[in-house]
Parts: sequence; structure tokens; C-alpha cells
Amino acid sequence: MAKAPAIQFKHIPHPAPVPGATREQAIADPGFGTVFTDHMVSIDYDEGEGWHSARLCAREPIMLDPAASVLHYAQEIFEGLKAYKLADDSMALFRPEQNAQRFNKSARRLAMPELPEEAFIEAVETVVKADRSWFPKVEGGSLYIRPFMFANEHFLGVRPAKKYKFLVILSPAGNYFKSGAPAVSVWVSDYTRAAPGGTGEAKCGGNYAASLVPTGEAFAKGHDQVVFLDAVERKWIEELGGMNLFFVFEDGTMITPPLSGTILPGITRDSLLTLAREEGLTVREERYSLDQWREDAGSGRLVETMACGTAAVVTPVGKVAGNDGEFTIGSGGPGQLTTKLREKLVGIQRGTVEDRHGWVRRIS
Repeated sequence: MAKAPAIQFKHIPHPAPVPGATREQAIADPGFGTVFTDHMVSIDYDEGEGWHSARLCAREPIMLDPAASVLHYAQEIFEGLKAYKLADDSMALFRPEQNAQRFNKSARRLAMPELPEEAFIEAVETVVKADRSWFPKVEGGSLYIRPFMFANEHFLGVRPAKKYKFLVILSPAGNYFKSGAPAVSVWVSDYTRAAPGGTGEAKCGGNYAASLVPTGEAFAKGHDQVVFLDAVERKWIEELGGMNLFFVFEDGTMITPPLSGTILPGITRDSLLTLAREEGLTVREERYSLDQWREDAGSGRLVETMACGTAAVVTPVGKVAGNDGEFTIGSGGPGQLTTKLREKLVGIQRGTVEDRHGWVRRIS
């Protein structure tokens, strides 16, 4: 954990919050990532002063100098987590300390300052408490939380910046995938997402920028997501554009690609590993090739494939397509284990299933 003096948050009253009727209309069907709440948290960093000027304030545009380092050298990282509403109407977070730790791991890879974990969590809790009235009432609704940090020192020169800004914004969220299909369809890309020694395990914007062309190709071909293979042999499955993958076999075995430096270490992924073992599955983290995926799906040995991530939680993969043809997994719909694990994980997050691991953190 990064060590630093406690950060004091100043609350600056919002001069003109969104009227209640307008807010209710906005959250009636928010979709994903297009509606935003009234407030944000902001903390500044200077090399000589450290973290300072922590405040809860009105969500507003960011003033940047044209020479701001982030615009030229892409020093930027972010996280994604959700706030849930429990049965007693209190709000809760799911494993936020894991997000704080991953955020700092990304910061180290991008030569950025670490934010103390307790400050990260307090920043998240502060803005969620301020904007809890924005929680959407749609089925499966949540407040999606986006903490991020970028370099805002203005200079032109290839070196780590000396000034940064950390922000947290909220977005009322409904379902992530819009197709409404019982399982998603994925396209195997000829592009690669990350190479050994690169930034694949950091949650930085550059990784996602590189995925936009292949993701756009997948959408254009009628698929919901893109799946990337490894950059060296171009045969081993790594992950989707923003989700980890699991493969479930008829003998009770479950495989997920190992964390080898090119795959983002998902918090939902880690949670599913634990829950699957509790269900009695033999869980292995090992490489799995596209050819194996196709062959096992055809023989019936592979019965389910599931994708997981904060935004979509757990989602069945029903069809896989690429330049070499396509194949269907199982019946092409949700499998029994995918459904069971999703229900258990969502139940823990929302307080309807016992949290035996201390994953849920109540905040109000």
C-alpha cells in the first residue's frame, strides 16, 4: 500500500444540481456510459507537494493546456467498478481494495504516482454518497464508477510528468450489451491487443484505443465483441476487448488463460475462480488455443464459454466467428454453470447471497 499522509476532502456545494424530474427521466433507461451524475471527486498531484486539494465538487469540464502531457504521451490510467443497492436500501461496493491495488499497479507501469489505497476508496465512497439519488431503478441497475488519472503538466519532452490529476465520476448504468440475445457472439481478430513486455496488464487508455479498429470490425460483421489471440504465436486465446474468458468442459473442468503480463487481471475473473472452486470444479489457469476451442466445441467436450468483467458481470458466449469460419458453443445460449455463477456473484454483490469472503463493503 502506498504510504502518505491522510488526504482531507473538501466538499464544495454544487451550484446547480440537475432537477429531480430531469434526473428521474435520465435514469429511467440509462443504458451504459452515456448518463452522468452531478458530482465528481478531484485530487491534484505535484512532484514536490504530493497529493493535495482533494475535493467533492460539481462535475464540470476539465481545463487543459494544449501542451498537457497526456495529450502527447498518453500518461493515463483508469479503473471501473460499481456501486450496488442492497435490500435495506444501503449502498455497497464490491472488492474496491482490489481496484485500488490494480490502479496503483497500472500507475507504476505508466511511471505515474501511486494514490494511497485508503484515499482511492474514500474518493469513491464520497461521490457515491453524494449522488446516491442517481441510482437507476431498472433491473440490474447500478452506479458505474470511473476513477482515472492523467498527466496535466504542460511540456513537450519524453519523460514522466511532474503533475497529475485524479478524478472520479459516476454513470447510472443498465445493461452493457444492447443486442438482447441470450448469449453474445464474438469475432476472432487478426489484430493483437498486447505483446509481452508491453502494457497489457495495465488498465490504460492506449490499450483500448488499439482495440477500437478490431472492435469496430466485429460490430460491422454483426458480433458483440472481439476476441484477441496472443501476439507471438497468434494461436492462444487471451481475452475479449474488455473481458476475461472462461471455458467449461463436460468433465467438470474449467480453464481460463493465465495472467502472463498481456492480460488484464480482472477482479470479476478472480472472484469467479473462487466461486467455481466452491462449486467443486477443477479450475486451471492455462493456455487454450483457438484450434482447441473450435475442436472441443464441435465434439461437445466444451459445454460453455463465459466472458466476465465489471460492466457485463458474467455473460455467455454462444458463437465464435473468424476468417476461418464459425462455430457454436453448446446450444448457443446460456449454460447452466454460467447462469449459476452469475446468479451467485450478482447475489453477493447485491446482498441476497451470503458474502463469505468479505467482498462487499457497505458505504451508507
